[in-house]
Amino acid sequence: MRDSLKVSGMVASCVFVLTLNHSPAMAPEYRVVSPNGLVTVTVTTGRNISYAVSFGGRELVSASTISMTVTGGRVLGRRPVVVNESRRTVDEIIRPVVREKAAEIRDAFSELSLELRGEYGLDVRAYDDGVAYRFRTAMSDEQTVISEEFTINFTSDHSAYFPTEESFLTHSERLYEQPVLSEIPPEKMASMPVLVDVDGGPKVAITESDLRDYPGMYLAGTGGTALRGVFPAYPLKEEQVGDRTVRVVERADYIARTSGERTFPWRILIIAREDADLIENTMVYRLAPKLELVDTSWIRPGKVAWDWWNANNIYGVDFRAGVNTETYRYYIDFAADHGTEYVILDEGWYGLGDLFDINPEIDMEELLSFARDRGVGIILWVVWKTLDDQLQPALDQFERWGVAGIKVDFMQRDDQLMVHYYWKIAAEAAKRRLLVDFHGAYKPAGLRRAYPNVLTREGVRGLENSKWSEHPTPEHNVTLPFTRMLAGPVDYTPGAMINAQEKNFHPVFTRPMSLGTRCHQLAMYVVFESPLQMLADSPSNYLREPECLRFLSAVPTVWDETRVLAARVGDYVALARRHGDEWYIGAMTDWKPRELALDLSFLGEGAFCIEIFEDGVNADRNAIDYRRVEKTIMADESLTISLAPGGGWAARITPRVLPRAFSCTLNAVHYRGDP
Repeated sequence: MRDSLKVSGMVASCVFVLTLNHSPAMAPEYRVVSPNGLVTVTVTTGRNISYAVSFGGRELVSASTISMTVTGGRVLGRRPVVVNESRRTVDEIIRPVVREKAAEIRDAFSELSLELRGEYGLDVRAYDDGVAYRFRTAMSDEQTVISEEFTINFTSDHSAYFPTEESFLTHSERLYEQPVLSEIPPEKMASMPVLVDVDGGPKVAITESDLRDYPGMYLAGTGGTALRGVFPAYPLKEEQVGDRTVRVVERADYIARTSGERTFPWRILIIAREDADLIENTMVYRLAPKLELVDTSWIRPGKVAWDWWNANNIYGVDFRAGVNTETYRYYIDFAADHGTEYVILDEGWYGLGDLFDINPEIDMEELLSFARDRGVGIILWVVWKTLDDQLQPALDQFERWGVAGIKVDFMQRDDQLMVHYYWKIAAEAAKRRLLVDFHGAYKPAGLRRAYPNVLTREGVRGLENSKWSEHPTPEHNVTLPFTRMLAGPVDYTPGAMINAQEKNFHPVFTRPMSLGTRCHQLAMYVVFESPLQMLADSPSNYLREPECLRFLSAVPTVWDETRVLAARVGDYVALARRHGDEWYIGAMTDWKPRELALDLSFLGEGAFCIEIFEDGVNADRNAIDYRRVEKTIMADESLTISLAPGGGWAARITPRVLPRAFSCTLNAVHYRGDP
């Protein structure tokens, strides 16, 4: 790592039992116990502030020091003196403006706040599913944060899911290496979340929330059983590289300059007894700053017809396909006819470097008028630096045009200046009722709760990589729900209609395919959370697949309830999600074929109509092969499903008493290609 970095801290657990040890031979301890009695965090204020965490009586994290070094080299956390202590308990319901996992999120925690001599404090929160802490300062002058110390000392040499980064210039599109902790050297770092698989115990994930006006944290090894926080230093000088990348070529010897009176990001330790608990966890959202918008009625999640992945490869038309008005009218018609709320104009609609240099092949006024008439929103792709250089006039133009949103790309950093940029764009876009999708982005860290117009972001090795590499693999895909998705919505961009098994896959930039089966792709629309979900393939390809298109037209992008039916990190996942009176199920496996038993008791009483998309008998040879089945089921039934290598399974379940978009004929079976 060439850049200047430092360390940061992390703590917490749930309901509070306060213990002060007044023995002069021992440092004061503050112990907190979770509501279910399983999680205990002990904060010690001796020579340094440290924390330790145990689960079910077993110590997971031994004493780990935390601190911040600020203006003048003063270390907050060294020789701490507690001058006041207060506690509170909270048990409330959060109703997100934009649902992801559920319409309601229970936020139950106990909080300990320590006021420390020197105008700073420490907040420690404890939940049944994890712990968190943050520093606070109450200083009148602006402060320079030279470094932040975070250590997490695991008590044994566990394995980890470690998305290794090469530098702080990153799209955060990493694969997950699986070293044991002692194999991670000090010079090796990863973006978060990092997942640690505690031997014989719970899984522990480390991430952050309420990241604002401050750099993002990464985790580096120590050569032992500990991890430490590292940060990109404050950028002093930048250099434009090509038409989109801005590289930091000089950094300061500090990580942030900021207000002296503020709270700092939450350091989060998620504790999951079962792998399924990781998928259900909402700690990043719960610890995020509260809503900052007054009117959110205009924020509309939905699906997006995307032009770039499929290289505008439409066919069977009487015009030349490309970045032109006729092609986008075709996309708009497709979206309007098939329940897709948005169409994106990706790279090519403007001359790079100038958002007012409109491609002469596009009549923007005509196109936007046509989209309005058809009830379809237009989202415009922009390079972040160009948008920043032309911010006010460009956003004002987008507002006059009636654009629905922007896709902001190629930030590739999360130093303090770039984190501030995200918040600025969210706020400026909201003033003009614009949705935001961040690409070339760092992981979600709380912004979307304050500004729910930020519907999704990338920061993942998603489907676009299949255009030029042999990734992402099914194994990677069934790792994401337990890792990257912990942080928030993931713009993976699913929907490939050309599918291949490993032995006959090859990357083709202009006519791409996916690794894994057709049903693996369909299941992603249930498994991967993204309130703004892409349809990555060509509309022409979807029109050739009417059964799959009907399913994709119906599947929601936000959910009232989520149930995990089966889950093992990196191996398989099966989720049930409810939207209104309908349930959807998505299941995916790695390269290993599997059978999974699904308990349907969550449906409640009664009879239900189920439409199933399952891997065909030949899907292990030809990944496009699938079978569609319609039948009636009862809630007390269980289903045993079969998944091909790289396979998937998707279903839509509707109460029989309600109108349905598909017929519910007992034992009706349709093979791919049937009318």
